[in-house]
Amino acid sequence: MKASLHPLTLWIWALLLAIGVISVDNSWVALIVVGVVIAVFMVRADGAPWNATFWWSVRIASLIVCVRLVIGILIGVPIPGRILFSVPRISLPHWMPGIRIGGEVTFERIASSTHEGLIIATMIILFGAASALTSPHKLLRVLPVYIYEIGITLVIATSLFPQLARSLQRIRSAQKLRGIERISIRSLALPLLEQSLSRSLQLAESMESRGFGSHGKRSRYKPSPWNSQDSIVVSCGLIFCAVTVLQ
Repeated sequence: MKASLHPLTLWIWALLLAIGVISVDNSWVALIVVGVVIAVFMVRADGAPWNATFWWSVRIASLIVCVRLVIGILIGVPIPGRILFSVPRISLPHWMPGIRIGGEVTFERIASSTHEGLIIATMIILFGAASALTSPHKLLRVLPVYIYEIGITLVIATSLFPQLARSLQRIRSAQKLRGIERISIRSLALPLLEQSLSRSLQLAESMESRGFGSHGKRSRYKPSPWNSQDSIVVSCGLIFCAVTVLQ
């Protein structure tokens, strides 16, 4: 059984790594961080429902890199350098100087677009891993009382994507059992919307039955301890952040 971490540990770790990646602004460092994050996820994943969202964040990050690369090739500011190929150029009005659609595509232009996409993708993967490896219920328990209501809103928002991913898998499995191989957006969207509305009503009824918001003082059944493993994880992130910021 994997040792349990404090609910805030991986979020702090991801934040420190994100600061380091932005500070160093290097594609190779970003790729190394992504590799480390994937390795940590593979080790720490325990089969919880919210674990599945990590691979969705990886897919979204990959899509962003591809979209940024396509936009960099077709639209953007010309960057001089080694010309790789050319695409048909569309003339723009005179009041849009410095921007063009099409034209000569240089290696430097592709490298710049890929670099920007990788940095954005790394941020998504970092916080996607933190969200996928942290139970939203445990995260809610450690929030201070004075931001408890804001915390509930944030936890519900961050747990929405894991719940949608789980519902999508359940719908897809049910359709496969019925022999439906060809899936359309409509066949997925309608059941997904129905389940989302049903889950929202259940959540509202649950919060109302527990008297949410009726009084400011709340109790905590079992506080989450901060152990040596949490300190090691945060220290690693802090060292990486310090090295990249102070270089």
